[in-house]
Amino acid sequence: MTFPNDKTPPVAPEESERTLRFAGLPTFGRLPRLEEVKEANVAVVGVPFDSGVSYRPGARFGGNAIREASRMLRPYNPSQDVYPFHYSQVADAGDISANPFNINEAVETIEAAADGLLATDTRLMTLGGDHTIALPLLRSVAKKYGPVALLHFDAHLDTWDTYFGAEYTHGTPFRRAVEEGILDTSALSHVGTRGPLYGKQDLEDDEKLGFGIVTSADVMRRGVDEVIDQLRQRIGDRPLYISVDIDVLDPAHAPGTGTPEAGGMTSRELLEIIRGLSECRLVSADVVEVAPAYDHADITAVAASHVAYEMVSIMSKQMAPAYWSKP
Repeated sequence: MTFPNDKTPPVAPEESERTLRFAGLPTFGRLPRLEEVKEANVAVVGVPFDSGVSYRPGARFGGNAIREASRMLRPYNPSQDVYPFHYSQVADAGDISANPFNINEAVETIEAAADGLLATDTRLMTLGGDHTIALPLLRSVAKKYGPVALLHFDAHLDTWDTYFGAEYTHGTPFRRAVEEGILDTSALSHVGTRGPLYGKQDLEDDEKLGFGIVTSADVMRRGVDEVIDQLRQRIGDRPLYISVDIDVLDPAHAPGTGTPEAGGMTSRELLEIIRGLSECRLVSADVVEVAPAYDHADITAVAASHVAYEMVSIMSKQMAPAYWSKP
C-alpha cells in the first residue's frame, strides 16, 4: 500500500513470520484491539449471548471460537482481490456483555453498545451469540441508515411470532424487525431455508412480511450464479445488512450449532454467494449460532471465520479512503 505523507496507514495484523499464529491475544484475524487504534472503519465485535435459544445452548462461546479459528486468515483475499486489513482500519472491539438472565435487558444493552460503535464512520461485523442479537443490531443500523435491505442466510425463517409467549428469541427477530419498520420490505430475502415447519401458515405469514425465499435446494438446482443475480436485483443500491446463521450450512460443514437441519448448503456455496455480492452496499453484518461444544474439530468455527472474513473484505474495500492506493 502507498499513503500520502500526512496520513497514517491502518494498523494491520503482525506478519506470521514475526509472531506465531498460535501465540498472542485471540483477536479476530490477529487484528489490533479497538483501543489500540485511533478509530476503526470496520469493528469486529462479539456478543456472547445465547439465552434466546429454543434447543441446544452454547452459542455464547461462538465469538471466541471464531476468533481462535481466524488465526489462519491471511492478509490478501484473492477471491475479491482485496487486502481487507490494509484498505481500511479493521479492529477487534471485544465483546458486548449482555445480561444472560433477562432477554429484554440484554436486547437493550446490545442496541446501546452498537449505537456507540456506529456513532463514528464505522461498520460492524458481529460474532454471535444466538440470532436474538440480530434485532438490536438492526435497530442500531437503521438509526444510521434508515430501513435496510436484509439478506438472511439460515435453515429457518426466524419470523415466528413468539416462543412460549416470549417476543424476543432466536426464532423471532425478523418479525419484530418488520413490525418496527426497520427493514426495507421490498428487499428481504431468506437463503438456504429447508426442513419441516409447524405448518403451511409459516410460509404464508413469512410472505406477508415481505420475504422472498431461496431454499438450499434452489441453490443446488439453479446454481450460485443465478442466485447471486436474483439477490443483486432484489437488493439494488439499498443499504444492506447480512445476517448469517451458521446452520444455513449442512451439518457436514457446520455440526457445531444449536438447531441443525439436514440438506443444507456447502461452505463453498455460501462463500461464493457472499463474494458475488461484493458490489452491494454492505453496511453491517453478523455471523451467529456457532456452538463449539458440538464440534470437536472446530469445523464450524473455521467456516464462520471465513464467512466473516469475506464480509469484512467487502466492507473494508467500500470504506477505503480514496487517497489510499492498492499494492
